Amino acid sequence: MRVALGIAYRGTGYLGWQSQPNGRTIQDHLERALTAFVAAPVATMCAGRTDTGVHALNQVVHIDVGVEREPFSWVRGTNRYLPPDIAVQWAMPVADDFHARNHARGRRYSYVLRESPERTSIDAGLVGWVFRPLDGDAMRAAATVLIGTHDFSSFRSSECQAASPVKELRAIGIARHGAYWRFDFDGSAFLHHMIRNLMGCLVAVGQGSRPPSWMAEVLAARSRDAAAPTFAPDGLYFLGPYYDAALGLPQRTAAFDWLPFTGA
Repeated sequence: MRVALGIAYRGTGYLGWQSQPNGRTIQDHLERALTAFVAAPVATMCAGRTDTGVHALNQVVHIDVGVEREPFSWVRGTNRYLPPDIAVQWAMPVADDFHARNHARGRRYSYVLRESPERTSIDAGLVGWVFRPLDGDAMRAAATVLIGTHDFSSFRSSECQAASPVKELRAIGIARHGAYWRFDFDGSAFLHHMIRNLMGCLVAVGQGSRPPSWMAEVLAARSRDAAAPTFAPDGLYFLGPYYDAALGLPQRTAAFDWLPFTGA
């Protein structure tokens, strides 16, 4: 049978999602836990790979297994073998042709950024940080040119394996709550490092080192050299994919209520 699982994790101590020989990835830990739970090898397919240090609130994976368990059993049984900063949030049986990645209609990310003269401490590893004041209106103006279907080569890592740099960015939201900014991104799919590279450019505009009109120049250049440096991974959260409503898969987990001033 095929089962879909929703996974939340703090990415600070891991080398991203994708399995590596050293075993220090989210996928490696999850597959070891699932294998221990069902006493048979289990492979996972995720909706979207995350980089080193990036977090997830509702990463979706599917697995094919030869045993049947109640949904709560998949959650509690697998979590028994996982470290404290990785946990299954929900489980649902799905059709044999369901695919966590290919059936996603879109994906959502948030970046939480702290603006303060002092560096982070309690929230270290969970938020990005800038010490210069940011201009929200300037960043929102710069973001408007990114909405739509574009060639995002200027925001693409040299290691990106995507077949095409053309993606649809459906919405960008920018809001502030006290010392914290939240940037929300909704798109069809994202290139490797795309959001972190977008963040680097938005911060450059927000701090006044570049005008809002510069974002259009960067986008049109279709060259990574035209954009700002890649921003830190610390404050980046994969909120998860979303699917056809008929599938009935959860689009939220409890962690959505923890993430500051969420509108997701």
